[in-house]
Amino acid sequence: MSGNQRDDQDLANTPLLAPVDEGRRRFLAGSAMLGAAGMAGAAGVAGVGALTRSPAAQAAAGDAANIHVNPGELDSYYGFWSSGQSGEVRVLGVPSMRELARIPVFNRCSATGWGQTNESLAVLGDSARFQNGDLHHVHMSCTDGKYDGRYLYANDKLNTRVARIRLDIMRCDKIVTVPNAHSIHGLRVQKAPKTGYVFANGEMIVPMPNDGRHLDDPDQYWSVFTGIDGESMEIKWQVWVDGNLDNCNADYSGRFAAATCYNAERGVTLQDKMRFERDWVVVFDIHAIERAVANGDFLNIEGCEVPVVDGRGDNNPFTRYIPVPKNPHGINATPDGKYLIANGKLSPTCTVIDTHRLPDLFDNKIELRDTVVAEPELGLGPLHTTYDGRGNAYTTLFIDSQVVKWNIEDAIRHYAGEEVSYIRQKLDVHYQPGHLNATLAETAEADGQWLVVLSKFSKDRFLPVGPLHPENDQLIDISGDEMKLVHDGPAFAEPHDCIMCRPDQVRPTAIFNRDDPFWAQARQWAEEDGVNLETDSKVVRNGNKVRVYLTAVAPQYGLNEFRVKQGDEVTVIVTNLDRIEDLSHGFAIINYGVSMEVNPQQTSSVTFTADRAGVYWFFCTWFCHALHMEMAGRMLVEPA
Repeated sequence: MSGNQRDDQDLANTPLLAPVDEGRRRFLAGSAMLGAAGMAGAAGVAGVGALTRSPAAQAAAGDAANIHVNPGELDSYYGFWSSGQSGEVRVLGVPSMRELARIPVFNRCSATGWGQTNESLAVLGDSARFQNGDLHHVHMSCTDGKYDGRYLYANDKLNTRVARIRLDIMRCDKIVTVPNAHSIHGLRVQKAPKTGYVFANGEMIVPMPNDGRHLDDPDQYWSVFTGIDGESMEIKWQVWVDGNLDNCNADYSGRFAAATCYNAERGVTLQDKMRFERDWVVVFDIHAIERAVANGDFLNIEGCEVPVVDGRGDNNPFTRYIPVPKNPHGINATPDGKYLIANGKLSPTCTVIDTHRLPDLFDNKIELRDTVVAEPELGLGPLHTTYDGRGNAYTTLFIDSQVVKWNIEDAIRHYAGEEVSYIRQKLDVHYQPGHLNATLAETAEADGQWLVVLSKFSKDRFLPVGPLHPENDQLIDISGDEMKLVHDGPAFAEPHDCIMCRPDQVRPTAIFNRDDPFWAQARQWAEEDGVNLETDSKVVRNGNKVRVYLTAVAPQYGLNEFRVKQGDEVTVIVTNLDRIEDLSHGFAIINYGVSMEVNPQQTSSVTFTADRAGVYWFFCTWFCHALHMEMAGRMLVEPA
């Protein structure tokens, strides 16, 4: 069935654009939601108009005590933030909104040596050639629908990668490049019974294989939905789909995943992408996909060993394409597991899909739109929805610069014909909000305490810092009947998403375990060279390859100097023998661009070429002792 035919199916009574209150949207200067060009124009207008502080924002100072965390006290929640173009994950305390740490992932980090150390290069693999990344979404592993604190997963929209972060050491330990896909956008985890899969959306359509043979034939362009094993980080299967996959989510049964999908036309220009009146939510039957792969019922894409099942069109067991208003964006599962809510973007509505009807949909007992139980009109530019665990949803309105609180069951009753109001409150935010998330709201334990909204614009909220303005992460108290905006927090680049969990759900270690697999390569080198990493400091030469083993105990290294020859390939392996929490060392060589962290009981290594003769001091980069400045030594490079 063609995209147009599917769009026309059973949609006669479903409005594309519900009536809107033009009076309160005076900054829009007319209806700008009827096309993509209008959408862009409206966003521009909203970026410069209506940027006035609301009464709610002016009154927020009275709620400041709610977020103050006294010296010596700890925050109530961990927050994990994506960083967008910076390529890292940021760790914040909530509600203080204090930044606690940065976890390098797709970026080069001068402080830690990420992207330079042998350990980080092993994680980066072939993709180490990229010096950047666009870290879009962050999601934690789950067990029985609850955060389990094992891993955090993140995607790279720029270079088509998915990463895993070990939350015990707050460091990335696996990165995989996704074949056949072109830009990973949506990323979510399987919620139950345990995070077996990490689901990754390929956004842009390209030929498969993308090897140059179909450059000018868009009919050969496709996207794929990928299932990654959350434990091994191996790609287990892919689903070939119609359209551009946007955001994705998973139900609480473990059987279904779903993705918003735009460009049902499979166009390559803006005009081509706007021809149809509808797009889709694509639902995936994970069990059917697994059965097909186990039975060998899959395709082999040339040059790729990943099994690919064909989920295009209507006559397949793997997918169902539920028509929804044009260009849907976010899709979010309710904490009770009953619904998936897709956000309209170009429609003022959200679409509420009943997950309990999905088995009947795949058994062909009901029609596609029979899964839809509500389509509430919320405002202009719905992008993402989160929850408080009390039956209420909170949706960002990008064009209106608001967060709207609405009741899900009342919206369902209204859709069924009852005269009932479902909107509880609208709160001005500053400005053009994208993602938002409430505490524990991606799990069955949503507790409705705090909500963070990530606004794309911040004009007039902070001291000016030049043409590139900071983003604005705003904290909202949702513990009562009314939302209260209590904090503005500037953020660099474009943080896209965040999650928040309780401290007891994350168990970071203070000191490394000496058996940690993170430095397996260094242990292998030491075994080859007959070196004990915990006791020996020595130089081992093999031709023009030199390994320098150093112990570090504040305030000195195991060697005061080491000697190499110009042109040698030098690997320095440093082990921090200190057992005291927070007593980190570093190792850096002046004028060689070498710098890395070495935390308590950690081994770190770096390899470089000694291409310049002379005296080069190495020193500790993390303040560790009263004699920290004296913790140094010499690398002596003999002329060739």
